[in-house]
Amino acid sequence: MITITRVYSDANGESHFEDFEVPLKNNGDIGFLSDDEPVKSIVFREVKPSYDYDFHNAPDRQYIVLLEGGVEIETSLGEKRIFNTGSILLVEDTTGKGHKTKNIETQLRKSIFIKL
Repeated sequence: MITITRVYSDANGESHFEDFEVPLKNNGDIGFLSDDEPVKSIVFREVKPSYDYDFHNAPDRQYIVLLEGGVEIETSLGEKRIFNTGSILLVEDTTGKGHKTKNIETQLRKSIFIKL
């Protein structure tokens, strides 16, 4: 199983976290794989250590894979979580009040956005 944290908006526009697991199937010598999931595009991103972005919505429904550096995300209700290198997020709050994002390390943060 691979654990992913979802960031989404409810009917009132409030953003929330939800953890879920993606099941993996044994594929023999090549390891354990999930089912295929169609994607639109992939974007590689790098942000400065000082990155501190106020409330915003995700521009698209997308996975974010943190390659280097940690981030703190805050929901519209004030819940904060820290995500470190290797974390996977599914960001779906394309409407509503959005979320805040802030780097927590004094290094460039590198990530991959996989648009769905």
